[in-house]
Amino acid sequence: MSAPLQDKTVLVVGRGSGIARAVVEAARAAGARVVAAGRDLAALQEGYRGTDVTAKAVDLTDEDSIAALAADLGGVDHVVSTASARARGTVGELTPEAITLSFRTKVVGPIMLAKHFAPRMPADGSFVLFSGVAALEPDPGFLAVAATNGSVNTVTRSLAVELAPIRVNAISPGTIDTGAWDALGAEKKAELFGRLSAANPSRRIGTPQDVAQAVVFALTNTFMTGVSLAVDGGQPLV
Repeated sequence: MSAPLQDKTVLVVGRGSGIARAVVEAARAAGARVVAAGRDLAALQEGYRGTDVTAKAVDLTDEDSIAALAADLGGVDHVVSTASARARGTVGELTPEAITLSFRTKVVGPIMLAKHFAPRMPADGSFVLFSGVAALEPDPGFLAVAATNGSVNTVTRSLAVELAPIRVNAISPGTIDTGAWDALGAEKKAELFGRLSAANPSRRIGTPQDVAQAVVFALTNTFMTGVSLAVDGGQPLV
């Protein structure tokens, strides 16, 4: 049996590490030709040196940049947007600039991706956006993150109707060990992960590979659209 993404081109927008990297590797393993795009082109080129991944530059906060990438590629089968600019902080700490950047990166940017790529995509193509558990689990310090992710869920459903039969789905990760938590320091990270693992019904922290598997499922399940697929170990249940 052939690989599920054989002869398909998948554009993955995001960094060259963490979840974006895992998605690139999972798509390649499923047979896809992969284009990795992000703001730091040099880092992407270095990160994927020696592979068949094509690196391109794009800034999701700049519509002209998105339009230029669409014109350059000419067309792809699937688009995955993992990019984010998280605006963490309590209401007293948040700034309009941080909140706006979060929305421009994770909400407005994917809408512009749909605007410029959908007309170049086949009817059986799809978009996968990224939401997050904060949309379902209000927590102090995550107000803007929750608002952004909730908006992604709404955009996903709306685009699924407007772009049909092109499919549009979202992945909603819980706490994932991407390396971003390393900034807490080893002790505080271990304490946080231990506490979350004990409360989480899955009794562990998620991995980028967990999320990447869900992305491939969303890309290849041709009867699923308008769905925000939770990959969170049941985190909102407790």
